[in-house]
Amino acid sequence: MLTLVTTVPVVLYQLLDLKWVALPWVVVAVLGTATSFIVGFKNAQTYGRTLEAQQVWTAIATGSRYWGLISRDFPVDREKSRALVYRHLAWLTALRYQLRTRRIWESVSSQSNAEYGKTFFTVPETETSLDHELLKYLPEEELALIAHVRGKATWLMGAQSEAIRALYAAQNLVVLHHTEMQKTLKDFIDQQSRAERIKNFPYPRQYAIINTIFVWSFAVLLPFGVMVEFDKLNAHVGGFLAGNMSWFAIPFSLLISWMYISLYQVGESTENPFEGGANDVPMAQVCRLLEIELKQMLGETDVPSLLRPNNNIIL
Repeated sequence: MLTLVTTVPVVLYQLLDLKWVALPWVVVAVLGTATSFIVGFKNAQTYGRTLEAQQVWTAIATGSRYWGLISRDFPVDREKSRALVYRHLAWLTALRYQLRTRRIWESVSSQSNAEYGKTFFTVPETETSLDHELLKYLPEEELALIAHVRGKATWLMGAQSEAIRALYAAQNLVVLHHTEMQKTLKDFIDQQSRAERIKNFPYPRQYAIINTIFVWSFAVLLPFGVMVEFDKLNAHVGGFLAGNMSWFAIPFSLLISWMYISLYQVGESTENPFEGGANDVPMAQVCRLLEIELKQMLGETDVPSLLRPNNNIIL
């Protein structure tokens, strides 16, 4: 596309002698300056979204390890400890499935992203259903209760709170332990809400659209200004280059346009860190690592592997 966009103006100017199609370089320079500002602004904002998403899941991982410790050590009943840990693993699973639900503004379904994903990484949320995964951590009666719930992650937090209250009422938890566990649940809910905000509120559409218009307008108009500047060099060259310097506008316009388009696409690819693309926060990998660690805290040996049979990265 860029090759066509940069070649047509030079053909009109050089072969058809339509000199009037040229634009003053000042017009192109002003547009290029404005485009660089808006592209830089978008990339800074989208990187901030990705960085915040990474911070959210770092906090969730830290809290999950702490939850494993207090769930193992605070309750008197070991079986109750196991239920608390497994319900937390179910919450992690429900949350990542919720965050990987497709949104209309996400770009993961584009052809290039889809082809790259098939080759280099695996998104587990597209391979198995949520109910199948939850069956690993929840008893069937609890799974039946959650089957028709819309916000499964929030429901599981409520079930955790109810389980803690029941342990306290049965004197399996002292008051300080009960308070600490409730505080930890609040921290998990806070992180869930932060992740949901990033997922459900995209980079403002008006900025995204104007960014697209600016970048492609600059790419289209750039050769109309560049070919005039190269044409001025004809007065200083001889031989076969004499009168043909305008053709150099094609490769240099292509290079500059490609730089702007690439920056634009980098910003777009980091805009939604939970969409299932190559630049996502690797939630499934984090959850699998946490499952291994929490099960080992409980003394279990039946833990999943970090590697897939095809050695693809687990996203």
